[in-house]
Amino acid sequence: MSLDSETFSLLKSSVQRFIQQRLVPLENHVEEHDEVPDDIVNAMKEIGLFGLSIPEEYGGIGLSMAQECEVAYELGQTALAFRSVAGTNIGIGSQGILMDGTPEQKAQYLPKIASGELIISFALTEPDAGSDAASLKTRGVKDGDDYLLSGGKRYITNAPRAGAFTLMARTDGPGAGGISAFIVPANLPGITLGKPDKKMGQRGTKTCDVMLDNVRVPVANIIGGVPGKGFKTAMKVLDRGRLHVSALACGMANRILQETIAYAQQRKQFGQRIGDFQLVQAMLADSQAELFAGWSMVQACAGRYDAKPFGQTDPDVSMRASCTKMFTTEMVGRVADRGVQVHGGAGYINEYKVERFYRDVRLLRLYEGTTQIQQLIIGKNLMRQA
Repeated sequence: MSLDSETFSLLKSSVQRFIQQRLVPLENHVEEHDEVPDDIVNAMKEIGLFGLSIPEEYGGIGLSMAQECEVAYELGQTALAFRSVAGTNIGIGSQGILMDGTPEQKAQYLPKIASGELIISFALTEPDAGSDAASLKTRGVKDGDDYLLSGGKRYITNAPRAGAFTLMARTDGPGAGGISAFIVPANLPGITLGKPDKKMGQRGTKTCDVMLDNVRVPVANIIGGVPGKGFKTAMKVLDRGRLHVSALACGMANRILQETIAYAQQRKQFGQRIGDFQLVQAMLADSQAELFAGWSMVQACAGRYDAKPFGQTDPDVSMRASCTKMFTTEMVGRVADRGVQVHGGAGYINEYKVERFYRDVRLLRLYEGTTQIQQLIIGKNLMRQA
């Protein structure tokens, strides 16, 4: 699954123009009003941003992992809220259906997800289950041809906008083998949403709690039609999601570095540009070198991801995706920190973009698996290989 190089080049150019002409000018609006304007969401739908990873047969664009990473890099160079609007449709919300769904489920949901007509969220995290996903407590009790779902989900991205959830619930015994993945329409009786979360950064992104009280969902809505496979489905989508976030981190690192260089060129101290001071140049150099290393990792791992059979897991690719996610998201934090340092006191003032980007990128080290979870995956893989 990939786009031919000429068509992809045209798509990438149109995305770059859209970002520079439409999104960057609205960054202050998003920061001040905590929202992405509806006309921008509609424009994102029109250029196909909701269907980047969904095959053409279902109305998407059908990018390879490597191509998706290139687009994510570009989307990372503006306020992260814009990418978040389509992020769950591109990644964790849709990929479980694409990889493990029945033909009927794919035909019913993927075209609507690809067009943006349906916003789909990924509901796994709970008050007592995040990194330890296998311990989730939301229950699904069989009742004839339905399941009754009850429980609570926390910090669910795009839940306030969602028309459906890819939702994990425990239908059988303890542990990972008792979890099933459901497609749950958001308008079903018994679903209530918490108030939108107030976050440290990433204003304009929407997250909230999702509560379920005996929500009646047909057996036919279990992804793949087989209960007990939900945890495996959730883990499958994470490799792609982690590479996407890694590319996003690299894009934001580049934006922060460009903002920092521009400031270092115009700010003067001691009668000269601060960018001419070697200690400032050293901070710029460290950021450039780390960005180069991180983006090289993304490209190399995305190539390996594309080389494996679609929908199958490869422990080596998973380990490298974890390495990439760990390095790039930690890297962008260091780049943002240096950006604030080069700006001096101005870097602590909201008027300057590096202040908000510094807060925004902090989340990248937490979602799609924390840095510490990536360390565990890498360490266990190395021990298994040995």
